Amino acid sequence: MYQKLMNRDFSLVVIGQIISLFGNSILRFALPLYLLDQTGSSALFGSVLAISMIPMILFSPIAGMVADRVNRRNIMVILDFSTAALVAVFGLLNASGNPAVLVAIMLICLSVIQAFYQPAVQASIPVLSSTNNLLRANAIINQVQSLSNLIGPILGGMLYSVWGVVPVIWASAASFLFSAVMEIFIHIPFEKRAASGGILTTAVNDLKESLHFMIRERPVILRVVIFVSLFNLALSSLITVGVPSMVKITLHLSSSLYSLTQVLLAAGALCGGILAGILAPKLSLRNMHWVLLLASLCLLPIGISLALGASIMVSYVVITTCGFVFMGLGTLFSVMMLAFCRRKPLAI
Repeated sequence: MYQKLMNRDFSLVVIGQIISLFGNSILRFALPLYLLDQTGSSALFGSVLAISMIPMILFSPIAGMVADRVNRRNIMVILDFSTAALVAVFGLLNASGNPAVLVAIMLICLSVIQAFYQPAVQASIPVLSSTNNLLRANAIINQVQSLSNLIGPILGGMLYSVWGVVPVIWASAASFLFSAVMEIFIHIPFEKRAASGGILTTAVNDLKESLHFMIRERPVILRVVIFVSLFNLALSSLITVGVPSMVKITLHLSSSLYSLTQVLLAAGALCGGILAGILAPKLSLRNMHWVLLLASLCLLPIGISLALGASIMVSYVVITTCGFVFMGLGTLFSVMMLAFCRRKPLAI
């Protein structure tokens, strides 16, 4: 049966994503910059950024199980309310606490919350859209995330440059609170699965069932998961953490140029999401390796410009341009791979 793509519940999910991810984006832009300004330590800056990504890796498998067994609407509402409260507490403690410790704790907590939040959103897409609209729905969600990352650093940079970190904190808290209230009115179909014992037993059984499904019934999904995981671990993290660090620390450029780089990285990801929607009928799993190869080649000019000692502005242009192209290709790759995993039967 035909189902309208932008139905009421899917539209509310999209709007909630825009508001929530906007708050997350401006906060993730401003806090590391605030930490660098307060401590002057590039090592601490890079370490905190790297450590804040670890929870996403550790909790993502568990988050997927939770998204399968708990009402996804409730997950989004609870996490947004919790984030609003957490950011508010950070705002109250910031004036008297250790900035390095507080920022590190805050970024780690945001990473944990995001690890559980995004699987709930992704798991909602198949039940809120028809099979024919699935790829476009995935592209829209990715475009929303990219758009939030595009607008967030612009506004975060403006707020931080003019008024400091305090307005960023309270604007983020307000966005999470508003998103949580709006998400209460979303209806996401949910059928509770029977538990097979305690929480630990259920988690272990779910993990075994997932592994059996991927290894025995759909081995192509396991290969897709491995490829996407390695891509995000080895390449995407290198760009999202390494490029801003090179701009701010290696090249010693201003906060304005740092903000511009973040904006262009997000713009590249947005373009990748748009391309996924446009090229969906022409792309298949068999030619995704070409997209991955082109994304990997984007790293070469960055290394060459730094190794040859190019001027600061030349290196900046090369790093930012290659980052833009990489994020576009990386988003195209991720959207297509996730969409293929959700298709029934899986198209290869």
